[in-house]
Amino acid sequence: MTNIKKITKRAMYVPAMLLLGACCTTQPEAVKPLPPPPAPVAPLGDIFFDFDRSGVTSEGDVQLKKNAEWMAANMGKSVVIEGHCDERGTSEYNMALGQRRADSAMDAMVSLGADQARMTAISYGEEKPFDTGHNEAEWSQNRRAHFVEK
Repeated sequence: MTNIKKITKRAMYVPAMLLLGACCTTQPEAVKPLPPPPAPVAPLGDIFFDFDRSGVTSEGDVQLKKNAEWMAANMGKSVVIEGHCDERGTSEYNMALGQRRADSAMDAMVSLGADQARMTAISYGEEKPFDTGHNEAEWSQNRRAHFVEK
């Protein structure tokens, strides 16, 4: 009789073990990979001008394309384009040249598809130099259109 009790006890555990085995051997659901994050859009960058000029250079064109891409990716943002000059020339002349530089940069951005209503062009002339040195290397850093997110 004891053998029958042992067999009966073992028979009770078989279905439970089969159930446990079935639970533990199932394949986990495949985890779908997350989509890659969007490619980062380069932040706004300055463009630089030749001495006494307001025309956009080929290097400036490259940066303006990046700035236009930034504006397209940031539809709720506006941009102020600040025109700057080096210290040479009168204050009045540099204010006018700084405005021409800011306007030139804005016109180029509009031609690349940027929304003109989201841009403002202003001039600081020689009043806000990036570099306060007094030679060509420093002056070249001050002849710029500076882009500011607003």
